[in-house]
Amino acid sequence: MKLPLSRLAHARSGDKGDTSNIGVIAYHEKHYPILVREVTDERVTAHFGTLCQGAVERFELPNLGALNFLLHESLGGGGTLSLRVDAQGKTYGAAVLSLEVDAGEH
Repeated sequence: MKLPLSRLAHARSGDKGDTSNIGVIAYHEKHYPILVREVTDERVTAHFGTLCQGAVERFELPNLGALNFLLHESLGGGGTLSLRVDAQGKTYGAAVLSLEVDAGEH
């Protein structure tokens, strides 16, 4: 069953310089394995496309039922250097929640 990530998790995002930091947190413990399987660094890289010019790193936080992503070189220089509307990456959390995931059993 395919559905948007927003049905299984919520997210929060921010910045550190030119790196966007996105936390994806499962609503329920049973959904965490789906996040681990479906929300990979490769899929996040593809989802953000040319917005992210650097590497995407994923960190697993099983005790919190969460994943944390660092999107390097994704904020046009970051903060006061960027000409982007969202220079601090605050909307990146909402953007990742539109990623379609397979919530079926594997």
